[in-house]
Amino acid sequence: MNKCPDCFQKAIESCQVLPPLRTAVVHPVRPSDIEVAYEAFEKNLILPVLVGPKDRIEAAAKEAKIDISQWEIVDAEHSHDAASRAARMAASSEVEALMKGALHSDEILHSVVVTRSLMTERRISHAYLMEIPTYHKPLVISDAAVNITPDLDVKADICQNAIYFWSSLFGFDHKPKVALLAAVETVNSKMQATIDAACLCKMSDRGQILGGILDGPLAFDNAISKVAAASKNILSDVAGDPDIIIPPNLESANIMSKQLTFLANARAAGLILGARVPIILTSRADSIDTRLMSCALAVKMAAARQAGAFV
Repeated sequence: MNKCPDCFQKAIESCQVLPPLRTAVVHPVRPSDIEVAYEAFEKNLILPVLVGPKDRIEAAAKEAKIDISQWEIVDAEHSHDAASRAARMAASSEVEALMKGALHSDEILHSVVVTRSLMTERRISHAYLMEIPTYHKPLVISDAAVNITPDLDVKADICQNAIYFWSSLFGFDHKPKVALLAAVETVNSKMQATIDAACLCKMSDRGQILGGILDGPLAFDNAISKVAAASKNILSDVAGDPDIIIPPNLESANIMSKQLTFLANARAAGLILGARVPIILTSRADSIDTRLMSCALAVKMAAARQAGAFV
C-alpha cells in the first residue's frame, strides 16, 4: 500500500497557476529530447528554446513527429557551444531555466560554473524528490550527482540548497526535518561523517544554515524509523520523520536513491540547485511523469526565487 500521496501529480497540477518557464533545452538532438520538451510544453510547464545544431534538432523533431515550428531555435555548432550559449542566455535573463539534452551533465554544469553571474554564494548540488511507497511523505535526498566527496563547507551548502528546495515545494511556513547520515549515531573521531554531521547541527544552531531542523549523526535505520530510534534511546524531532536526508557522499546518496527506485518502486525527480536558475536533468530511462515532475520542480524553484524567498 502506498503511504505517500501522489505528490508528483499534485505538484504538476499546482504549477498550472504559475507561468511556464522559458527554458533553454541544451543540445536536443535526439527524438527523446524533443519529446520531453513537447510534453512539458503541453502541460504548460516550459516554453522551450532549442539550443544546438539546427539541422540535427530539426531531424530529431522530424523523427519524433513533432512540429517545432513555433519554438525558437538558437543554432550552435556542437554540445559545448550549445552549453556555453545557453548559460550566457540564462545569465542575461533571456531564459529562466536550463534543461539537459543529449550532452554530458558535466558539460552543462561547467558552463554554468564558469558563467560567474549565474552562481550564488553556495556551491551547486543535486537533489532528488522521491515518492516512496513505504514512506509516509515525500523525501528529498541530496547530493547524488554533483559533489563527489564534499567537505564540511560543501555539505553546509548541500544542506542549505536542499532546505530551500523543500521549502519551495511545500512552503516556508514550516521547517523541514533534515537527517544527516553516517554509519552510526554517535560521534566517532575516526569517522569523518559523524564529525561533519555534528558540526552541521551546531552550524544550524548558530544560524549558519537557515530554515531547517537538523539532527545527526544518524544511521539510516534510526533516521527513517521511530522504532529503530527508540531502541537506541535516541530523542530527536528528526529521527523517524525526516523530510530531507543528507548522506555523507555522492556514492552513498546515488546508491541509496537508485536502490529505492529499483527495489522499492520509488519515483525520483531531480534538479540541480544553487545556481541562479534551475537546471533540469532528465534521462532517457525516466518515465514521462518523472520528466514532467523535474520540470515542475524547476517551475516551483523559479517562482520561489522570484518571490524573494531565497537568493
